[in-house]
Amino acid sequence: KRTMTLIGKNGYPDSIYINAAKIFQGIRTEKSKDETRVWYGNNSESPMLTFKDEHSGRVSYELAFNALKYQDLLEEILLDSSVYPCHSIPDELTSLLVVMLYDLQDRKFQARKIFKEEEPIEEVQEVAHYLYSCRTKLAAALARCRIKHDALSIEYFVPKTIWKREQRVSALPLFVWINTFKISLQDVIRDLEMKGFTKVESVSDFDHYTYAMDQHCHDVLVFPSSLKEELLNLDLFADCKLLLQ
Repeated sequence: KRTMTLIGKNGYPDSIYINAAKIFQGIRTEKSKDETRVWYGNNSESPMLTFKDEHSGRVSYELAFNALKYQDLLEEILLDSSVYPCHSIPDELTSLLVVMLYDLQDRKFQARKIFKEEEPIEEVQEVAHYLYSCRTKLAAALARCRIKHDALSIEYFVPKTIWKREQRVSALPLFVWINTFKISLQDVIRDLEMKGFTKVESVSDFDHYTYAMDQHCHDVLVFPSSLKEELLNLDLFADCKLLLQ
């Protein structure tokens, strides 16, 4: 758990890219023949997904949906950079190409970590090598897209309906379960106070490093949404003593 929390900054194991590509293939936005410039092959069959664990499943879906959010931008980058089409990458692997492109730009076009504990997958290795070899072209194409649309970041390219939903979600407080099989409420409070957190009476009193007790569940704590990344990197979460709802 402790290592899986951080893998997104260095890329993912090959199996996660494969599963994310299969998910994306089934949910991607279909375009009319007149609009289609990027071809994805056949997606009539339901994908067979095999996840190593629950966390791998969550990461695969998150990666697929991030690719979906930025599908138009990612396709534009591939076309503008002339990285697509590529004769060595068939249409059936276009979803993998798009998913891995999203991850590559999210890592600022830096090389990804090699995960020795998993067997490499040939298709993933091929696409990763191809994209990384074209990283300069891809980064330049992204920059041109941002200049063209006067966008400070890629968040500008999220469709408005999705952006509004994400704004609502990001404003919601975080609910956290205390794993009472591993730690008591008193020990959690002591640990949080040592890390600089202050208990407040209600959500309306939140001020960054604060938390409140849930009014109905004695083993649930509530935190400001802005603390999500910091919370997930605490030992309490890495050791599964606290669990994000």
